[in-house]
Amino acid sequence: QVQLVESGGGLVQTGGSLRLSCTASGIIFSMYAMGWYRQAPGKPRELVARISSGGSTNYADSVKGRFTISRDNAKSTVFLQMNSLKPEDTAVYYCNAFSTVTGANSWGQGTQVTVSS
Repeated sequence: QVQLVESGGGLVQTGGSLRLSCTASGIIFSMYAMGWYRQAPGKPRELVARISSGGSTNYADSVKGRFTISRDNAKSTVFLQMNSLKPEDTAVYYCNAFSTVTGANSWGQGTQVTVSS
């Protein structure tokens, strides 16, 4: 059974920082691309950042220069370092694991990030 567990969300002021973590089980972690998505109330879920099994990264334009995605394969964990946070970053952040080989796609339960103005 695949399980993704996020942690690290919370309430911060504009300009503050948070570091999200997602630990995976039930998959061979090093073989999966990992991503962070977010969803604000009344809006669709959107890709924030993605990191391939080889370590290449992609970011949404809205977070480039502020967020950094990384992974620790030994700990089966992906991170999202979020700096210079803005109120528009407020959302539930979800961890995603994806296999381009099989199409397998798994999601965590989400962690709330709230940025006050």
